[in-house]
Amino acid sequence: MARTGRYRDILIAAAICAWFALAWFAIVPNVAAADECPATPALPSSDGSQPLNLGILKLQLLDYKCFGAYDRDIKKALLEAQAYVTQRKARATPNENLAVVLDIDETSVSNWKNLAADDFGFFLKGECTLAPSEPCGFDKWIESQLPDVIQPTLDLFNLAKSKDIKVFFISARREDQRAATIKHLNSTGYKDWDGLTLKQPNDPPSVSELKTAARDKIENGGGGGYTIIANVGDQASDLVGGHAERTFKVPNPFYFIP
Repeated sequence: MARTGRYRDILIAAAICAWFALAWFAIVPNVAAADECPATPALPSSDGSQPLNLGILKLQLLDYKCFGAYDRDIKKALLEAQAYVTQRKARATPNENLAVVLDIDETSVSNWKNLAADDFGFFLKGECTLAPSEPCGFDKWIESQLPDVIQPTLDLFNLAKSKDIKVFFISARREDQRAATIKHLNSTGYKDWDGLTLKQPNDPPSVSELKTAARDKIENGGGGGYTIIANVGDQASDLVGGHAERTFKVPNPFYFIP
């Protein structure tokens, strides 16, 4: 009797697992509508002879985000940044004006609801209601919705401010999005920063050129200039070009900005 009960329990567990797998594949196109992280089935491996199927890559991204590895990797990068900022402040000379530079999207705030609603695609225009089965235009996302804070970056921000280190945001968001961007930063806990650089109409299209020039201005502009001791971003284009003692990259496998 005990053995029969054991087999019955195994069959029930197997049936439940099969049901979840079938349900997952049924909802993949609408996964972001509920802003939840469903359990993912086992992912097939690749022998490296060809790129993985796009659907499998999306499942890998969901697994990375939803089961904690993404947050752990962000925290690891920011703890290194915090340690460096603390050490650098301790050995600063009296006449040094120290600064930290932060990117915004996927560095200081998370646009996960937008990314999930668009199934990792990108729609610049269109409404963003975050209703199930509807895409979310990025312009409307910025205008009408609120992102989530990336807490380790906020911790770095507050650490720098507590040590009288200036903090500057540099973003490729457009100048006409300044009011919404300020709202996003304030709503997620960033207060009293020292500068916010956004893309101007006549700026070069290259993000790396835009951000390099902005850091150069922070270092060599009026008011004596600052020594940028840490530059934090989620894209290589946030970090290349110099004008920072150290760079710290947080992970972003969801999109790429050259």
